[in-house]
Amino acid sequence: MTTQKTSFWFTPKGLAAMGLIGAASYFLLMEHRQHVWQYLPFLIILACPFMHIFMHGGHGHGDNGHGGQEPGETEQDAYRRGLERGRNEKEDRHHH
Repeated sequence: MTTQKTSFWFTPKGLAAMGLIGAASYFLLMEHRQHVWQYLPFLIILACPFMHIFMHGGHGHGDNGHGGQEPGETEQDAYRRGLERGRNEKEDRHHH
């Protein structure tokens, strides 16, 4: 039986945090509509680094199909393997 770590956002504390964030956002938008709309473009730009940080999911931690480290492999070995794979793919595209 495998045990998977449950995401924080699906725990009772995470759901409560989402509820509080949602309520605070609603009241902020409703009560301070004029102030928020003028900063909306900056909030959209600020969302980009947050999405980058929170949506990548660890970069190779675990087997998610993106070519993480093999068992017993060092980071340098994985780096070299990735370089070789990239060079081979580049050569394949160049020859076709």
